[in-house]
Amino acid sequence: MCGLEYDMLSGKKAVLFDLDGTLMDSMWVWEDIDIEYLGRFGYAPTKDMQRAIEGMSFTETAQYFKERYKIPDSVEEIKAEWNRMAYDVYANRVKLKPGAFPFLREIRRRGIATAITSSNSRELIQACLASNRVEDCFDCITISCEVNKGKPAPDIYLHAADKLKVTPEECFVFEDIPMGILAAKNAGMKVCAVEDDFSVDQREKIRGLADYYIKSYDEVLDGRYETLG
Repeated sequence: MCGLEYDMLSGKKAVLFDLDGTLMDSMWVWEDIDIEYLGRFGYAPTKDMQRAIEGMSFTETAQYFKERYKIPDSVEEIKAEWNRMAYDVYANRVKLKPGAFPFLREIRRRGIATAITSSNSRELIQACLASNRVEDCFDCITISCEVNKGKPAPDIYLHAADKLKVTPEECFVFEDIPMGILAAKNAGMKVCAVEDDFSVDQREKIRGLADYYIKSYDEVLDGRYETLG
């Protein structure tokens, strides 16, 4: 096993994880929900919609849907319905990305602080962390709804660093999409991009933004990750 203290995590006191597509294999859930939810109002999700909401907080996304598709429900009602539609899947079917479990255990063993930094809802985050038995691997959960702006603004990452009582320079981030990577970079943090099927068409853009690139967390543990730039 590669000594983490000598490589990408050298000198870092905290590791921050985006959830969907980064720590959990879960982006497929939202594709299905978007189809079902918008179908109720006579619409179908489009590629430009998916890119438009990339990085938005749960609240910002609900506002976007309400305005673009003239949804009659309130923003809070939209969010509650999405939570209802997704909860069972997050509690029973969403799984960790390959290699994530041993990696989480290893960084906890080394005493490195950890946080979730997600645009998702707290309810769904807690459901999948509990079902995958990793809720004890995190010192805090931070969500974009707690800050002024979603990704690519640095707000959520600066908020997580503040909660963990570390400086941005002492943080290391794992992300899967360009807006998330930009948010972490805008916060002054190093970023490792995690490959995900949902964003594979943006691979070159992602590689151009991140400091490191992996297809599996096993690559971090055995030193096979790719250094970019």
